Amino acid sequence: MTQPPRSRAERISDTQALLESEVDIWVATADPDSAKPSLVPLSYLWDGETLLLSTPGSSPTGRGMRSGHGARLGLGSTRNVVLIDAKVETIALNDLPDNEADAFAVRTGFDPLQSDPGYFWFRARPHRILAWREENELADRSIMRNGSWLESE
Repeated sequence: MTQPPRSRAERISDTQALLESEVDIWVATADPDSAKPSLVPLSYLWDGETLLLSTPGSSPTGRGMRSGHGARLGLGSTRNVVLIDAKVETIALNDLPDNEADAFAVRTGFDPLQSDPGYFWFRARPHRILAWREENELADRSIMRNGSWLESE
């Protein structure tokens, strides 16, 4: 049964809660040379403004994020979709402040500092977020533009 559409304020609140409660997110990138797409799940730390991710810099996803073309991140189920278009900053493994690296390890159960030295940190800064549950929310699915949450309807 189709649920009634949520207001923009409800979709923003639901999206923020999902970003705070989940640990893994789908990350889509494209290889900068071949344009071959890559889609992988990565653990993340949400600080209220950005998502902190880590993966080897030589992996297809790492190469895609290092290219400067950004990434698309997907969260939720097919009946509770959150798509995030983000600009991505690459940070050398040892250049992230210790408190952020520690928070990431505690939150995700994975410490890139204890892994292969080819890992990098990636800070994904959302500039556009779309959120919808059903067809009745598609027309008004934008909840963030140009890095700012949209006002309520």
